[in-house]
Amino acid sequence: MKRLDVLDGMRGYFLVFMMLNHLIFTGDYLLVQVNQRNLVFVEDAQGFVFMSGLLVGLVYGKKMLKNGYAAARKKIWARAFELYRYAMGIILIVLAARFVLPGSTQIWHDWLGETHLDDPLRMGSIATFLFQPTFMDILPQYIVYMLFAPILIYFCITGRWLGVAIGSLLVWMAGQLGLHMLVTTPIDHFLHANETEGIRSSFNLLGWQIVFFGGLIVGSLAATGTIEWKKVFTPENTLLPKVALAILLFFMPLRIMTAHGILPDYVLHKFTTMEVRSDLGPVYLINFAALGALVAWLLIAGPAYGSVFVQKASAVVNRVFSLSFLQLIGRHSLHVYVWHVLIVFAVRYIDGRIGPFNELTKTAIAIFCVSLLALPALYRERDTHFAPAFGPKPTPVPAPVAKQAAPKA
Repeated sequence: MKRLDVLDGMRGYFLVFMMLNHLIFTGDYLLVQVNQRNLVFVEDAQGFVFMSGLLVGLVYGKKMLKNGYAAARKKIWARAFELYRYAMGIILIVLAARFVLPGSTQIWHDWLGETHLDDPLRMGSIATFLFQPTFMDILPQYIVYMLFAPILIYFCITGRWLGVAIGSLLVWMAGQLGLHMLVTTPIDHFLHANETEGIRSSFNLLGWQIVFFGGLIVGSLAATGTIEWKKVFTPENTLLPKVALAILLFFMPLRIMTAHGILPDYVLHKFTTMEVRSDLGPVYLINFAALGALVAWLLIAGPAYGSVFVQKASAVVNRVFSLSFLQLIGRHSLHVYVWHVLIVFAVRYIDGRIGPFNELTKTAIAIFCVSLLALPALYRERDTHFAPAFGPKPTPVPAPVAKQAAPKA
């Protein structure tokens, strides 16, 4: 299997579980509990953002090496503007739907607030990403990161990747210390003074950039051939997976205790300062790095390791990321993400109008919604999947006429 296929499978995996996590019903549903986030401090959004950065570095790094900086920058910024149109378009679609669907204003109020098409200040806040409706907040940060991607890819492919990594780490530290609030707080106060809500965002751009640009660095180095994966992750080098596993096992009981309210309040008060999801706090970053390193080692070095258990674990991970459905939606991950937002809003509306549903119905709806993720991917690959069946039939070529034997004299 090609390495890009594996990466697409990973992106598809994250999309499936983001869909399951984002479906909101009256009351919880059991299927949402089937997720690694209940065992470790790693969520699908982190993996999705990292993989997006990795693919940006890999794909556009190769384009920059081949066609130069200016051509690659033009393509990256064109891609960012395309995604900006998608982000604005999906908001307009949802707001238009809220205008015509009875009861939708109340059902979607927690996700949209008091947003209306005739409110220029709120629409301006949305257009500048200061106000981000629920589940529409990954695209904005991706777009912002893409604006900085060309110059950072250039630094990476010209051997200055370490400076990029140090800079990203410093920006992450600034996010943990709240230095961004020097800028955001005055803006938030201004918006509060003129409307009911100020800045609204689920992600601290300074904190979350470290997973995107970390992936970009890795992808850029892979584009230049600087990284040889089979030399980094070898069956003989077991220190990395052992350390990663130790970290994950250390945090696992803490994750379970915090999820079920078992950790004492006097410990929880200190622990939560290091575990701020919106800032991608140290707990999340350490766990993500550990799980990422362990999975990478299993994929690359695991098949040749001298343990049957490790080989089987490696085979399972490879099979999961080899699923054709995951690779299909992963190849068009950002378009699928946009589509998934519409599905999530539709399900919330249906649940609010005719729910609540029982557990079996919720599970059936969730599985059906996951299957719907394939629609934009199939549409974008329609020439590949459907042209033989529905396209123009090829003109039949007449069979050659056999030569007749010459009559005997």
